[in-house]
Amino acid sequence: MSQQPPRRHGTRKPYRRPQKDPVRILAFEALRAVDERDAYANLVLPPLLHKAREGGGFDSRDAALATELVYGSLRRQGTYDAIIAQCVDRPLREVDPPVLDVLTLGAHQLLGTRIPTHAAVSASVELARVVLGDGRAKFVNAVLRKVAAHDLDGWLERVAPDYDEDPEDHLGVVHAHPRWIVSALWDALGGGRAGIEDLLEADNERPEVTLVARPGRSTAEELVAAVGEDSALPGRWSPYAVRLAEGGEPGALDAVREGRAGVQDEGSQLVALALANAPLDGPDRAWLDGCAGPGGKAALLGALAAQRGAALLASEKQPHRARLVARALDGNPGPYQVIAADGTRPAWRPGSFDRVLVDVPCTGLGALRRRPEARWRRRPEDLDGFAPLQRDLLRQALAAVRIGGVAGYATCSPHLAETRAVVDDVIKGRGGPAVEAEFIDARPLMPGVPALGDGPDVQLWPHLHGTDAMYLALLRRTG
Repeated sequence: MSQQPPRRHGTRKPYRRPQKDPVRILAFEALRAVDERDAYANLVLPPLLHKAREGGGFDSRDAALATELVYGSLRRQGTYDAIIAQCVDRPLREVDPPVLDVLTLGAHQLLGTRIPTHAAVSASVELARVVLGDGRAKFVNAVLRKVAAHDLDGWLERVAPDYDEDPEDHLGVVHAHPRWIVSALWDALGGGRAGIEDLLEADNERPEVTLVARPGRSTAEELVAAVGEDSALPGRWSPYAVRLAEGGEPGALDAVREGRAGVQDEGSQLVALALANAPLDGPDRAWLDGCAGPGGKAALLGALAAQRGAALLASEKQPHRARLVARALDGNPGPYQVIAADGTRPAWRPGSFDRVLVDVPCTGLGALRRRPEARWRRRPEDLDGFAPLQRDLLRQALAAVRIGGVAGYATCSPHLAETRAVVDDVIKGRGGPAVEAEFIDARPLMPGVPALGDGPDVQLWPHLHGTDAMYLALLRRTG
């Protein structure tokens, strides 16, 4: 009678090498760059995707998933932090940042996508084994299994304060915005709960890619035909805008490669068009874009100026951004000049221009759809740093325009401290000499655009207009 060999208890399984997932490794590298270098995802991700495609085996579906993982994780970071904090045995600040990035990617797959639970956990654990090591991968596995115990709504019931007790904090956790930004946006928007929730939710949606057909060089109809009617739609408000379906590649279009068209949010187009079409007393020969980088508005203004026989001066303080402006204007049919100059120390004579635009540096709270990491990076005290510069740039813009000419003050922020407060302070002489100027009602200069408020200035909104939250005030110099 043969005997079975004795069973060897306690033997370890053979070591299995971790499986490298190029999509999730790329997403992790992008999050690390955003965290370590204060980089922006919209600048970090494209070169990583390009390199992955060049390496082969990385298709459009992989690129779409990597993009969703990066942007989704960044948009919902605050919410995921609150959830992960309930699933770890230490304060979140004591979790190593690379480990937290893997956990955030895993949480987004579990709570923000349709990836099955077992696949989301196992893929995240494999990523942790590759980038963190086997020891910390066990920690990741334990935490994500706790995260997987509830869906997003279930977690929000557990981690978000009650709305009636603390509405700002409730909305901040549910819609993944810092409390101070919720409060500031609510003040600027006005109204009740529905409006602010619509706005915060719009900030968490992936924005469309919008093209601009530069007048005299291309048309919206040409761009739609080149892309195909199934993949492109005319803009909602700008006659030069074309909206691309998800996954559209602007760089594949001849008009974009040749500079006859560009990528530009429709709100940015509306600001440039309103300045260009504002009623003017006297000649219309000299235009200035005093904060021209990276060049989108300058290229549109340059094309419009050329059609009227006017010349554009595009000024940008940073030389590398001035080079971007020059590239955007290359091929413009009319006269133009690009210079690297500080708009607060003008390189031009006062009263030299008929139209002046300053799209001033700001917190960027109006573009959180495009730069979701900015909401976690900005602080309330940043407003104090921008305020003197914004007022100085507007004063110099009004000094640069002749009497009877028009100056436009624009900013990609709806924060009241960066919009109407700046304009009022300059006109009324708070913090500096008063400037003799009067408002021009900007609303009729955006024909067909609804919900523009009481005027005379204009605030655009993502949830109402599908644009970035651009602000514009138009002023006529009167003395």
